[in-house]
Amino acid sequence: MRIYKILAGAEWEAALARGRFEGSAVDLADGYIHFSTADQAPETARRHFAGQGGLVVLEVEAADLGALLKWEPSRGGDLFPHLYGPLAAGLVRAVRPAPLGGDGVPAIPA
Repeated sequence: MRIYKILAGAEWEAALARGRFEGSAVDLADGYIHFSTADQAPETARRHFAGQGGLVVLEVEAADLGALLKWEPSRGGDLFPHLYGPLAAGLVRAVRPAPLGGDGVPAIPA
């Protein structure tokens, strides 16, 4: 199963230079890296990233993250994937731009 992380392109570029992504500000504050499933990602984009340009979406195979990935209840009681540790850059299967749509919400690639 693939899971997705929305973040600023500049954050991803910095992570690539380090070889790992340690989290955005909200991730660091919460103690884990927030991911979404394919079904959850559009609403995550709408709620948390509206009006923000220069975003990318990381695609990761959940099974590659091992025991550091926990599925925990969040918005509406849905289980969301949370990574308790850094994300190795080499585990990212794809990086896609998430341009703003006409409504100001980042468009999540299919």
